[in-house]
Amino acid sequence: MEQENRDYKYFMQDTGSIYLGAKLSYAEILQDEMVNFKYKSIVEHYIFKDTEPDTTLESHFYYMTREQFSFRTYEQLKAKVKICILEEKRPLFGKKKTGYATKVMPLGAFASMNLAQKKAKGVVIQELALSKLGLMTFSV
Repeated sequence: MEQENRDYKYFMQDTGSIYLGAKLSYAEILQDEMVNFKYKSIVEHYIFKDTEPDTTLESHFYYMTREQFSFRTYEQLKAKVKICILEEKRPLFGKKKTGYATKVMPLGAFASMNLAQKKAKGVVIQELALSKLGLMTFSV
């Protein structure tokens, strides 16, 4: 595992969601024994229809379009993307300041941003969150 990406390669879960670090590749996800078997099956059967195993989650979601089969699959899983985005902040007094803010966006809203908008706003993808309910109701 690359030293600089270690903090962004993780799998966690709580009672309602599964969280995956954005620097994980699909090949690493499939090899990780901690990752949910059903999610691995979904990756193998549905995500690999338009994505290569060495693709990272960060890269896949950054370039994902609403037309892709994997987009529709992740929509069924109620996926959300945690991102850092450049925003203008308005303090009570003084000048407007520009800085990064962390947001969690539903996949549909994130995929609606075109590539030029993502680049202009300096979007950095940190994490993918999947609903356990969405995962449970998904039939493979």
